[in-house]
Amino acid sequence: MAQVLSAAETANYLNVRHDWLARHKEPILEPELPIVDPHHHLWDRATGRYLLDDLLADTNSGHNILATVFVQARAMLRADGPDEMKPVGEVEFVNGVAAMTASGIYGNIRACAGIVGHADMMLGGRVEPVLEALERAGGGRFRGIRHIVAYDADPQVMNPGNPAWPGMLADPKFREGVKTLARMGYSFDCWLYCPQMDELTALADAIPECKIVLNHCGGAVGINAYRKDEVFPVWKKSIEALAQRPNVFVKLGGLGMRLCGHEFDKLADPPSSQVLADTWRPYIETCIAAFGPSRGMFESNFPVDKGSYSYPVFWNACKILAKGASAAEKADLFFGTAKRFYRLDAIG
Repeated sequence: MAQVLSAAETANYLNVRHDWLARHKEPILEPELPIVDPHHHLWDRATGRYLLDDLLADTNSGHNILATVFVQARAMLRADGPDEMKPVGEVEFVNGVAAMTASGIYGNIRACAGIVGHADMMLGGRVEPVLEALERAGGGRFRGIRHIVAYDADPQVMNPGNPAWPGMLADPKFREGVKTLARMGYSFDCWLYCPQMDELTALADAIPECKIVLNHCGGAVGINAYRKDEVFPVWKKSIEALAQRPNVFVKLGGLGMRLCGHEFDKLADPPSSQVLADTWRPYIETCIAAFGPSRGMFESNFPVDKGSYSYPVFWNACKILAKGASAAEKADLFFGTAKRFYRLDAIG
């Protein structure tokens, strides 16, 4: 079914129009290249549904997707119990999906082989029992948490589903929570907007033992007061500074969201992989040059980005962008970096 979203959420989410997506198909490039998709969601909401059948329809569309990593999406939270434990329900749900594909009856893919849940870092040291509960719920697949800190004063840029406030990454309680996360061996997925990136650099300096992955190329916003040509040089400088911290990695994707301002959804027909690659090249090449392939990983961010393009076209675009990479570099960007970061030792 198509997603129908509230007005407050449309700054981040676009309706998925299957009939529109079906207007453009293209041959699969390098169909044998192994891929781990390190960032997708599953949910069943009033605003839309994306569950295992939907994921499999995408991952079986031609590319060699061996495994995926689920990232928190406020899905299937527990209805009862303490608030801080409600996100455990999401990991329980996703672990069940992972067990379904681990049976092998859906083919070779191991969906949700890694699970990134949510725990409130503002709990500080009191987050430890929450992380222990997430570990138990994950059946050996829980790898870390995402605490979204994306904040903007513009309510059309700010996602009301992910409340945040200025300076969260510097808050002593938040940092205490991240230190607890790192001590227990888990990673931190960070989704923020580009003006906040230097705050993440400071966090990475303060807690160098924490493995951090920057989501969605660092949130280069291109709507409302943000002008892409003005944002880009500031974003680039922050990316290059952040990349100097060896504990930080980057996910290469998430550029189909409305807040990026590329407006693929407004085209009469869906964009081709070449159009995507040409549009994204400055962002992707900047990130790869800064972080290197060994700390970069292509990500689909589905179904969020599905409002802008289809899954097979997305991966074709990534392969066009990686055309000049060596075999070893390409292996990292599509498979190896994600496998190492999320400790997917059984994959490949």
